Amino acid sequence: MSQLLTIAAEEVQNPLVPPIPELVIGLIAFVIVFGVFAWKLLPNINKVLDERREAIEGGIEKAEAAQTEAQSVLEQYKAQLAEARHEAARLRSEAQEQGAALIAEMRAEGQRQREEIIAAGHAQIEADRKAAATALRQDVGKLATDLAGKLVGESLEDHARQSRVIDRFLGELEEKAEAAR
Repeated sequence: MSQLLTIAAEEVQNPLVPPIPELVIGLIAFVIVFGVFAWKLLPNINKVLDERREAIEGGIEKAEAAQTEAQSVLEQYKAQLAEARHEAARLRSEAQEQGAALIAEMRAEGQRQREEIIAAGHAQIEADRKAAATALRQDVGKLATDLAGKLVGESLEDHARQSRVIDRFLGELEEKAEAAR
C-alpha cells in the first residue's frame, strides 16, 4: 500500500507545476531581487536614458539650428553671387560702351587729322604749283625774250618791256588753253 501511495502521490504531482513552498520562496526571492534592482539600478538606468534622450534631442535641435543657419548662409551666398553677376554684367556693358565711345572718338580724331593732312597737302600742292608757275613764267619769259631778241635783232633787255611782253605772251597762251577746253 505504501507503494501505492507513493505512486499515487507521484501521479498527482505535475512536473511543470512546482510545489507551493518552492513557489512562495521563489516569488519572495524574485520580489527582493526586483526591489533591489528597482531601488539601486533603475534610477541609474533612467538617469542614463534621460541623458541620452536630452543629448539626442539637443543634437537634433543643434542640427536643425545648423541646418537653418546653413540655409540662410546659402541664401546670402546666392544673393551675393547674383549681385556679383549683375555687377559684372553692368561693368562689362559699361566697358563696351566706353570702348565704343573711344573707338568713335578715335575715328573722329583720325578723320580730323586726315582732313588736316589733306588740307595741308592741297595747300602745299597749291604753293608748289604757284612756285612752279612763277619759275616757269620766269624761264619761259627769259627764253621768249632771248628768242624774240634773236628774231627781231634787237636786245630786249629792258625789264619793264620784258615783263609786258612775257605777260602778254603768257596771257595769250592761257586764253588759247581755256578756249581749247
